[in-house]
Amino acid sequence: MLTENWKIQESAKTKASGQAISKAEYNTHDWIDAHVPSTVMGILSTQEKYANLFIDDNYYKADKSIFDSSWWYRTTFEAEKPEAGIMWLLQLDGISYSANIWLNGKNIAQKDEVHGSFCRFEFDISQHIIDGTNTLALEVFRQQPGNFGLGFVDWNPRPLDESMGIWREVTVKKIDAVQMKNSVVRSKVNTETLEEAWLTVGTELKNISRKPITGNLKISTEGMSLVYPVSLSAGEKRTITLSPETQEALHLKNPKLWWCNGLGNANLYTMNVEFIQNGTIKASEKVTFGIREIETYFTEKGHRGFKLNGKEVLIKGAGWTDDIFLRNTNESNEAQVKYVKDMGMNTIRFENIWGTSQNIYDLCDRYGILAMVGWSCQWEWENYLGKPCDEFGGIKTEAEIDLIIRYMRDQILWLRNHPSIFVWLTGSDMLPRPSLEKKYIALFEEIDNRPWLGAASNRKSELSGPTGMKMNGPYEYVFPSYWYLDTLNGGAYGFNTETGPGCQIPVKESVNRFISPENKWPLSSAWDAHCTTSDAAMNSMSLNNEVVSALWGKPKNFDDFLLKSHMVNYEAIRAMFEAFRVNRPNTTGIIQWMLNSAWPSLYWQLIDFYLVPTPAYYGVKKALEPIQLIYNYGDSSIVLSNETLVPAKGLKANITLYDLNSTPQFSKSVMVDAEPGKPIVIGKLPANKSTSLLKLELFNAKGILIADNVYWLSNKKEIFDWENSNWYTTPMKEYPDYTHFNLLKNIDLPTEYTTRKEAEETIISLNIRNTSETIAFFVELKLLDENNEWIVPSLFSDNYVTLIAADQKKVEISVPTAIISERKAKISVSGWNVNPQIIEIEQK
Repeated sequence: MLTENWKIQESAKTKASGQAISKAEYNTHDWIDAHVPSTVMGILSTQEKYANLFIDDNYYKADKSIFDSSWWYRTTFEAEKPEAGIMWLLQLDGISYSANIWLNGKNIAQKDEVHGSFCRFEFDISQHIIDGTNTLALEVFRQQPGNFGLGFVDWNPRPLDESMGIWREVTVKKIDAVQMKNSVVRSKVNTETLEEAWLTVGTELKNISRKPITGNLKISTEGMSLVYPVSLSAGEKRTITLSPETQEALHLKNPKLWWCNGLGNANLYTMNVEFIQNGTIKASEKVTFGIREIETYFTEKGHRGFKLNGKEVLIKGAGWTDDIFLRNTNESNEAQVKYVKDMGMNTIRFENIWGTSQNIYDLCDRYGILAMVGWSCQWEWENYLGKPCDEFGGIKTEAEIDLIIRYMRDQILWLRNHPSIFVWLTGSDMLPRPSLEKKYIALFEEIDNRPWLGAASNRKSELSGPTGMKMNGPYEYVFPSYWYLDTLNGGAYGFNTETGPGCQIPVKESVNRFISPENKWPLSSAWDAHCTTSDAAMNSMSLNNEVVSALWGKPKNFDDFLLKSHMVNYEAIRAMFEAFRVNRPNTTGIIQWMLNSAWPSLYWQLIDFYLVPTPAYYGVKKALEPIQLIYNYGDSSIVLSNETLVPAKGLKANITLYDLNSTPQFSKSVMVDAEPGKPIVIGKLPANKSTSLLKLELFNAKGILIADNVYWLSNKKEIFDWENSNWYTTPMKEYPDYTHFNLLKNIDLPTEYTTRKEAEETIISLNIRNTSETIAFFVELKLLDENNEWIVPSLFSDNYVTLIAADQKKVEISVPTAIISERKAKISVSGWNVNPQIIEIEQK
């Protein structure tokens, strides 16, 4: 794989032909050092002139003219001139958007052949290989309006370079007599017993020599091995498929199944596929796979759901975006997937087939995160695609349809062994054109066996029937009871493929990195520059500011504004996920829009651009405890939800309503059992007469606390303006009143800590005690370094906690030892009415 030793330069500055540039003697002393995969802007972003690119509205002032010309990528590699029966192969997994390719002064391909962001290319370069150092050069051209390229749609500005570059991996391979590719393993599970499974294995072989070859195809994995004789005539290409009907070894007993997060272990297997001739391995591939079965079904009300190994799964996830300049690393990918698992989610939606390599999908496999993979809506709307669109989007002509089918074929063949991928989406907002859908149907039948969807929205195709999904918003703030009360739009029913309560503001330390001091308070237009780029809505802080003032009172300063916004963000997102748990089985899936951020943003994020969880992250984490007590904002009932596959017997639920003096106003204890996937009502609150706190505690049969939840409630009832609901929100006529919390007295909160090491992690254990007679409200914990920046990735067992008088709380923070050992770590403890304190962490 060619990753390092690359250089790039703007073609206008080279003043040389591709033939000259790809010769060894060409001088690149003034070229820019690079690596691949990369975009041009991803490389240039490290330069000093882009140091403040993301601060305030600087991004919108940046010069984009340098990307109007093509750019050169150049590298060298060592090889030897091939003998008979040997082939050198150049593989390109992704070019954005087109390229001319040169090797050792010879033109390999032109951009009219090498174009299309999601095409994969391979070229026999044997005749151009020389002994020793070989020079490869690609002249890359950016996508133009109307091209079907990468896209971020409206959640951040367009990349300055339109994602121009070699955005996926480049490989040079030496092939000896037989080429092997596209090896695949498919599984079928006995979903009644889970005690047996059947594998089907396939691979493509090509004899590149000029004479017949006879050998054996050897297939082996844990507990299984078989040998299958194969003969190939000169130049023959053949697909070999081995099934359990003819190969008894492919029938497995007691397999270790792949489960998603919350349902079991994400067990993985490695299969070796080898073509052996006379005891010599001529070709081989390793396939990592999981044994699992995915099924789709419809509820009685026509909502689509999914089953994993025969078990209905409530899909709980969020929408992924790559970095704006595609600079994701394996480390940043892993941090974010670990965060997804930590929140209790089981799914990521990849709207756009993201990833500069297969790394992100490998991580989903490993951590048990299901993946929805498919096309983004940037090809469906004229203002993003740059050409006229109709009810089927912008893919219209036969040539365009053929390109998109090639895209999908290449991507499925590239990714189909990942057990985490449970569905392909051929569209987002719109269905594919019928002529395109016919080709999709034929393609899926030919090369893959998992479900696919025509769109993520509620559509009905004449060819494939109803999608069974919905995409009715909201994308902006709605009060928590909305999710329980709404039955027409985004409320808790069916499978909502993208929705969320809008503005989700990062912590102070992150905001300080992209809003300059002079623009922080009062809020300036610099804040709006970091909202979405939608021209319809969500492009300013206005609604967030209205909600904050209405619920909590007008903010006094920057810190007060952040704290009150964080309260709103936490409460809104927690209720959304909880409502989809409470309303099972009428709910089948919920995808928060979004998970992470492509650039420093104020909207649609649980993890910010700097890999710091937003306060909304902890609202999700609280909502998705495996077994949890939930307050139903719609009817004031208390619901017990069990999202595991195992019944929980002998549980004790404590329900206590406190006034703001920590005096109980209502209390009830219930002994109860929790069946998987069957939420039950265990009680109901009396009419609320004042501003109060609801504390819910759940204990297991041994009396150990396994989950808790705290809600703030008002005696003033919210009133929705249902008549003026639209695609992104439902406005309010009246808000509840939480301003009584402003009267809480400030208190100290004694906090002690211990540390220990487990494997490669350092665990900081905090014991927080409320020794006062006042509620400690919305306590914020931070793990900071000497520069007051968050130490990431770090996993908190809980955060933004509330303690009744005389309560105490244990919180554990897990952080990689290699990361924290390089910092002077400290814990910051503050909150609504908690006097700030800093605790220095001594590391042994």
